[in-house]
Amino acid sequence: MTFKIELINHKVIKNAFESISKIVNEITLTADKEGIHLRSLDKSHITFITMELNYKLFDQYQCDEPTKIAVDCTEFTKILKKCKTTDTLELTVDEDNLIILMKGDATRKFKLRQIDMEYDNPIPPQIEHPCNITIQSDLLKDYINDMSLYSEVVQFGVDEDYFIISSEGQNGEAEIKYIHGENIKEYVKSKFAIEKLQDMLKSSKFAKNTILHIGEDMPLKLIMELTTGDGELGFLLAPRLSEE
Repeated sequence: MTFKIELINHKVIKNAFESISKIVNEITLTADKEGIHLRSLDKSHITFITMELNYKLFDQYQCDEPTKIAVDCTEFTKILKKCKTTDTLELTVDEDNLIILMKGDATRKFKLRQIDMEYDNPIPPQIEHPCNITIQSDLLKDYINDMSLYSEVVQFGVDEDYFIISSEGQNGEAEIKYIHGENIKEYVKSKFAIEKLQDMLKSSKFAKNTILHIGEDMPLKLIMELTTGDGELGFLLAPRLSEE
C-alpha cells in the first residue's frame, strides 16, 4: 500500500480543521484515487461534517488502493498548526501511524498513532431545501457573532429580497437584512444554536463564499467550496425547534 500526499498551500487543510476539531473528537479520513474524503457526526447528533479534497488539489498525490486513516482530531490539528507558511506538508502512513512531515528550513517529522474507531463513517441524509443563499464566509461569521450579543439562538429567514438574520433576548434584539439576489418565491425561517454555527464558521477562511441551504424548520446545509472546485467543506446542522 502506498499513500503519500504533498501540499504547498496547506492552509486549505489547516483552515478546514479549525472547525472539524471543534465539532468531533475522532475522525476517519478515507483516501482513494479520486482524493481524500471525510464524513463524521458529532456525539450529540446535531452537526454532520463532510469534506472532499480532490487529488488535483495536491502538488503530489499517490494512493494505489483505498486507505483509511483514523486519528484523534484534536491531536492532528495541534500538529497542523505547527506547519509554517513556507513549509511543504507531506502525509504518509505506516501500519499504526499517520506520519506528518513539514519540509522547510528543516524537515520536522511527527508520528500520530492511529486509533480504533468504534463506528463506521455515517452516510449524510439527502435533503432538498427550497432556498439557497450565497454569502461571503467572513461576513456570515461576523453576522453570527453579532447575534450572540443577545441570545444563544439565531433565526435565519429568507424572503424574495432578503436573507434575514435575527436574535432576541432579555436585554435586546438584533437583526441583519442581507440582499441575496436569488430567485426565491417563498418565505422560510428556521432557528439554530449560535455556538454550533460559530464552530462551523471557524473555517471561514477555507473558501471565500458559503452556500446556505435553508428550509422551514429544516436542518441547515452549509457548504464552503474552493473557487478551483477541488475542495469542499460541508456541514448539516439540526434546527432548534420552537417549544409550543
